[in-house]
Amino acid sequence: MERKPKEINYYEAVGRRKEAVARVRLYLVKKSGEIMIKNYFIKTPFKIKKGEIYVNGVLIEKIFPHSEERERYLLPLKITNNEDRFAISILVRGGGKNGWLEAIIHGLARAIEKVDKTQYRPILKKHGLLTRDPRAKERRKVGTGGKARREKQSPKR
Repeated sequence: MERKPKEINYYEAVGRRKEAVARVRLYLVKKSGEIMIKNYFIKTPFKIKKGEIYVNGVLIEKIFPHSEERERYLLPLKITNNEDRFAISILVRGGGKNGWLEAIIHGLARAIEKVDKTQYRPILKKHGLLTRDPRAKERRKVGTGGKARREKQSPKR
């Protein structure tokens, strides 16, 4: 018996930066204009409208209120003309605020690329949004007194 292909409800991708990992889902919204989201991380289900972005169940404007941050996380959507096409749900774990932002940008770019590789990949690649930033925290070495590059204090005399 043949299997029927599942209907795609969303495009999913993972973005990473330092210790932060962001799972991004771009939901295809039906005619009603909103979709009900429920997952393991957020206990209560909630509705998302087209063009809205939720991070860990909270509107992204509450987590990243500054205009510079807004411009950065909307860049992958703006350059591909997908600002109001999807309802977006993001789960982020680990790292700090800047790591979260970079992971979200990376995840959004990778998810948009999955929508249409031939059309969006060259645009996103040109802006450097598909490349993961390889920089990470340097490991602590033995005998350095707690930090990666710190040297032990030498005696005064």
